[in-house]
Amino acid sequence: MRVKVLLSLLCLSSLALTAQDVVRLGNLKFAHYGAVSYMKELAPKYRLKIDERMFAKGIDINPAIVAGEIDASAAALDAAIAGRAAGVPIYVVAGFARGGARIVVGANSGIRSLKDLKGKKVGVARGGAQELLLLAELAMAGLTWSDKPGKDVLVLYLPFADLNQALMAKNIDAMCQSEPYSSQAINRKFGVELLKPYDTPIGEPIRALVITEKLYKERRDVAQRFLLCFVEATKKFIDEPKAAEKFVREVMFKNQISQDDYQDAIGNSPFSYDISVPHVQITTDLMAKYGVGKMANPPKAGDWVKLDLLAEAKKQLKVK
Repeated sequence: MRVKVLLSLLCLSSLALTAQDVVRLGNLKFAHYGAVSYMKELAPKYRLKIDERMFAKGIDINPAIVAGEIDASAAALDAAIAGRAAGVPIYVVAGFARGGARIVVGANSGIRSLKDLKGKKVGVARGGAQELLLLAELAMAGLTWSDKPGKDVLVLYLPFADLNQALMAKNIDAMCQSEPYSSQAINRKFGVELLKPYDTPIGEPIRALVITEKLYKERRDVAQRFLLCFVEATKKFIDEPKAAEKFVREVMFKNQISQDDYQDAIGNSPFSYDISVPHVQITTDLMAKYGVGKMANPPKAGDWVKLDLLAEAKKQLKVK
């Protein structure tokens, strides 16, 4: 009897040691989100089970967080800022990719500069880095814009997947598009790069890894292991580019993007770890200036950017 009790206790102890904490992750289907998606492959090493759920746009994840369905998310920083301004209880804990956008014009449009966009129709997806970058570039060029006729540039808001089709069909003259879709437009010859929109005060936009306040405050050990998993996944994708390409092309995109599409996309949106309070603040300030996210009370970056878990994870894994 005593032996049975001891065996039972040992089994329970073993189960306790191997039990996996679940983290529900909201993600987007873009090439530069690949390392975040790969985290679920490494999760068991950190006693985690990552349940990944794909969304169409970053701003679509915010209602799921409010509903208690998502614990962490990867999205454009703009979407996270708009969510925080609306009261979504989240913290920015890392940055997972830089860049990732291009302004692409129709191959036979004759557009050679931003000023040539006057009188044209420009497509963009609402609520992400590409929208803010487009508006900042138009402002720098001295152009006005609206989603209704009457301004210099008519901005048409379309889903990411529809922008390429609209440019190909010449329903729009240009687009500010994310990767790998912008690279696809160029490689398939119906689009030409006008510029990479990184000369605004934002510089290269940084995509944000976000976790809920509840995960950060109440499940801190889980949150720390989640960041360790993120850093290891990102390091692998940086150190092993062929493995990164294989996962993104074959697992995420089911071979729907070519090798050239992937290489061009990642060349314009390299994997990374870091984000800073000043970067989040300048992005917030420009969103408020141009009306992106329609924020009544723009959040102060210092109040909700929490980089301590990232610093500890990089220290433990000896990543600079």
